[in-house]
Amino acid sequence: MSNTVLGCIGCGNMGGAIMRGLAGAEGVTLAGFNRSMARVEALREEIDLEVFSDALSLAERADIIILGVKPDQICDVIEAIRPALNADKVLVSIAAGVTLGAMRNAADGLAPVVRVMPNTPAMVGRGIYGVCLDDPALPAKAAQTVQDLFSSIGKVVVLPEEKFEAFTAVAGCGPAYVFHMIEAVIEAAVTVGFTRQDATDMVKELFSGSCALAEQTNMHPSLLREMVTSPAGTTIAGINHLDRTAVRGHIIDAVLAAYEKGKAMRR
Repeated sequence: MSNTVLGCIGCGNMGGAIMRGLAGAEGVTLAGFNRSMARVEALREEIDLEVFSDALSLAERADIIILGVKPDQICDVIEAIRPALNADKVLVSIAAGVTLGAMRNAADGLAPVVRVMPNTPAMVGRGIYGVCLDDPALPAKAAQTVQDLFSSIGKVVVLPEEKFEAFTAVAGCGPAYVFHMIEAVIEAAVTVGFTRQDATDMVKELFSGSCALAEQTNMHPSLLREMVTSPAGTTIAGINHLDRTAVRGHIIDAVLAAYEKGKAMRR
């Protein structure tokens, strides 16, 4: 990654999180532009960042350009920076639903394109990134640089483009499913008498500790569940209720609904 200038157009929650994660990376110079200059100026107070007043100037400076804008703005931004594009630059979209083909068309084939799907744990350095490197115009060295950049701030899963909607439905949307369950258990804890603050603290630690246990033991989730499910105990009573009300099926259906919506949004 030596002597790489990484620019980000759209330094909002996700774009800003990626830039914070890469701050201090050896051989990488960071540059940013945001339509709200106050936001990018605030980011510069946190990290070493070159700030630009327009997207085209940033694109002229950067080797790799992260497009952190909303999906319906991606192609417009690419067209705006097209005069700065060439085969030595790489466009990286972190937007859902915008295909490599749409990006290539907007860039008029002047620069190779990459898709990356992050998730919100990237904001605390625990993101997982789906990365699509299917553009035949992408040089092998540039593809490796993109992988190295994102591997330095989380887990990278290299995927063919046809798997992107599936990855988005599972890992991109996944934090919302987890937070939804956290909210539900907090409400249950309040119902049985805990204060809201105590319930929130307790349940956050519950989910954090359970994930750490699964990660550190590398045991299958079914075995971990069985460890806490004693015969004729309280846990099996709760699990039986979840099974009777088809909670597992509803979670699966939620992921599939997100998957179908992602396919419908593709453009």
